[in-house]
Amino acid sequence: MKYADIKYCDIANGLGVRTSLFVSGCTHRCKGCFNEIAWDFDYGAEFTEETIQALLDSCRPPYIRGLSLLGGEPMEPVNQRALLPLLLRFKEEFPQKDIWCYTGYTYETDLKNPEGRARCEVTDAFLNCVDILVDGEFDQEQYDISLKFRGSANQRVLQLKKEGCPELF
Repeated sequence: MKYADIKYCDIANGLGVRTSLFVSGCTHRCKGCFNEIAWDFDYGAEFTEETIQALLDSCRPPYIRGLSLLGGEPMEPVNQRALLPLLLRFKEEFPQKDIWCYTGYTYETDLKNPEGRARCEVTDAFLNCVDILVDGEFDQEQYDISLKFRGSANQRVLQLKKEGCPELF
């Protein structure tokens, strides 16, 4: 896997101060996407063990609330497989911090459904690490600058819990 960017001390992609990883590769190709350059799976730098360590180290300060995953598309199966070791280590090292994941896939139909477009052998383990999932493709026709943590009205901010997925905003 490759990644397009890492933003340290990011305050735009989740609650609080965070580290945000922008992965490369996306098959959605949403009209009006803010990060078209990251559609290409070969764009950016290699995601290595050193990258994982740098991300974890950046999350150590107490003022860092958590880690955010964006894209590109973190839930592309190839990206899920590459990111899962990071997520498992993050949860082990920082149980009090949270993980946000932004995806163009829809929770019920693409991720949880056994026939879902983005499901693979690691999807359940991946989702078990995610605290907040922002789902749904960006729809330029429903763009609304007043929405919290999403770009279009069709997107949802879901708190993933065993008892369900209530929408937060």
